[in-house]
Amino acid sequence: MFKKILIANRGEIACRVIKSARKMGIGTVAIYSDADADALHVQMADEAVHIGPPPANQSYIVIDKVMAAVKSSGAEAVHPGYGFLSENSKFAEALSAAGVAFVGPPVGAIEKMGDKITSKKIAKEAGVSTVPGYMGIIADADEAVNISNEVGYPVMLKASAGGGGKGMRIAWNDEEAREGFQSSKNEAANSFGDDRIFIEKFVTQPRHIEIQVLCDAHGNGIYLNERECSIQRRQQKVIEEAPSPFLDAATRKAMGEQSVALAQAVGYTSAGTVEFIVDGDRNFYFLEMNTRLQVEHPITELITGVDLVEQMIRVANGEKLSIKQKDVKINGWAIENRLYAEDPYRGFLPSIGRLTRYRPPAEVVEKTHIVRNDTGVYEGGEISMYYDPMIAKLCTWAPTRADAIERMRVALDSFEVEGIGHNLPFLSAVMDHPIFVAGDMTTAFIEEQFPDGFTGVELAETELRRIAAATAAMHRVAEIRRARVSGRMDNHERKVGSDWNVALQGQSFDLVINADQKGSTVTFDDGAELRVSGAWTPGDQLAEMTVGDAPLILKVGKISGGFRIRTRGADIKVHVRTPRQAELARLMPEKVAPDTSKLLLCPMPGLVVKLNVEVGDEVQEGQALCTIEAMKMENILRAERKGVVSKINANAGDSLAVDDVIMEFE
Repeated sequence: MFKKILIANRGEIACRVIKSARKMGIGTVAIYSDADADALHVQMADEAVHIGPPPANQSYIVIDKVMAAVKSSGAEAVHPGYGFLSENSKFAEALSAAGVAFVGPPVGAIEKMGDKITSKKIAKEAGVSTVPGYMGIIADADEAVNISNEVGYPVMLKASAGGGGKGMRIAWNDEEAREGFQSSKNEAANSFGDDRIFIEKFVTQPRHIEIQVLCDAHGNGIYLNERECSIQRRQQKVIEEAPSPFLDAATRKAMGEQSVALAQAVGYTSAGTVEFIVDGDRNFYFLEMNTRLQVEHPITELITGVDLVEQMIRVANGEKLSIKQKDVKINGWAIENRLYAEDPYRGFLPSIGRLTRYRPPAEVVEKTHIVRNDTGVYEGGEISMYYDPMIAKLCTWAPTRADAIERMRVALDSFEVEGIGHNLPFLSAVMDHPIFVAGDMTTAFIEEQFPDGFTGVELAETELRRIAAATAAMHRVAEIRRARVSGRMDNHERKVGSDWNVALQGQSFDLVINADQKGSTVTFDDGAELRVSGAWTPGDQLAEMTVGDAPLILKVGKISGGFRIRTRGADIKVHVRTPRQAELARLMPEKVAPDTSKLLLCPMPGLVVKLNVEVGDEVQEGQALCTIEAMKMENILRAERKGVVSKINANAGDSLAVDDVIMEFE
């Protein structure tokens, strides 16, 4: 077995590989850019090598720099993780020439299957059903428009060497095809060093289901069932589960056997994933093969008990698979939620900054359930603008799908992240959405269910009552503490009453609290009662309560006269007042937000790539105004209404913060 492995990656996947290598008794080498000098993967590895400046195209995807790190460290093998150089055949060739094992497939398989254009041709020749499209190289935007018209809108423009949603655009008309072609090329060049683009028909209302395969160099190949990856945003997976709630045993077997046959046809070894579009009648169509470890591999590990990273290392060491197809079972259900540094209240735009608080739920391995958190960050660390916005992958396992979902709800409510925008509220909202709970989602789920973006969750009255009861009891505890402050004047004792009013999400509840040693009984003005108990003291940012015999987990922030409460996707200001305070509060005028309708504000920290207009230009609704790049993604900002540009405050190349004024309108 290898004695030392270099991980040619960063973040959570580098940390993940280090864990398996450590379990196998293998030494690890991390590589890092200037931005990652204090990163978690650097701290976890046995040794680390600096490879350059923050941009990936000056560090992590520069083959010569990575090879120099391999040589200087004396590593016998390299695990590429995913992204960066993981599907780069030139990197695999360089390792082979240096006598270093590549923990991945052979060069030929990478070239045939890692390139999306070539893989589709091979699949078609092998009799695999594929999605209609144009597999050749596209020269320019005009040709992209012509091809799009031949295929028929809507079309998908995809980077040939792409992955992770980078270099992908959906176009519904000629203008979007033209814009999407250029943006896809730019993103592909920046992320993968390869700007080739191809076009295929965008199939509406599909499911995205993938098969995990594992092959060795001795002719053995197995499939480890499927993963449902239909909940996506901008073609980037957000939530995955295994198995799929949609497949039956016959379809699973057919997809699995076809995937293994395709892998073996190109001499594939190591772990790989064959992706399919599956329609409502369970017809499946080959999309692509990812010749690497997938981001969502943990859920396959949870339902099969197979450590995929360990198997990849063993295969790279020349070992035969110890697992036969008959040994692969489906044990329970697993769900993965990807925690991104994206602000759901700002259209999921990237958010960067320091993690002032990062407290994941405790990882648990029990017979009844498992909670797993694959991460590459820590409290006090910084989320950089240079890399992918993923913070962590939170996974839960339970014997049934319903139990796995409930465990995930609790884990999400318990996950504390402060300092940046993040998508925890959105993930919680999806876990409670009836379509997801029923397992009836398609890849259009987010687009259809959140057409105007995410603005938070409006909770049902029964849940608001539980929150009202809990926060009233919490407020009473805080008031008692304040009443007992030392150093007060004689004869100025303050009494804490039992009558309160709680206002939240447009509702108002009058209630009475009767406290005892074990908790409080909260009685509403309609006579309904809720018993409240739990360990919370003023200043705690997480309240784990029991309300009405059911658990209630609240993230707690202090505001004037109450709390900022976050739970189940809702972000609520809760005001707890005495009856007299509530009476006076109803007389106060509402605060009006400032008018920013004549300003174009930067929605995220990023770099100005291009300005499309000049001072004096008349712009129309929907017209492109400028392009902002953040976290390897280009974002085109468009005019919300007709107007005339009166002032431009930024230039191409400028770095902007959130809410910086880019331009003003008359």
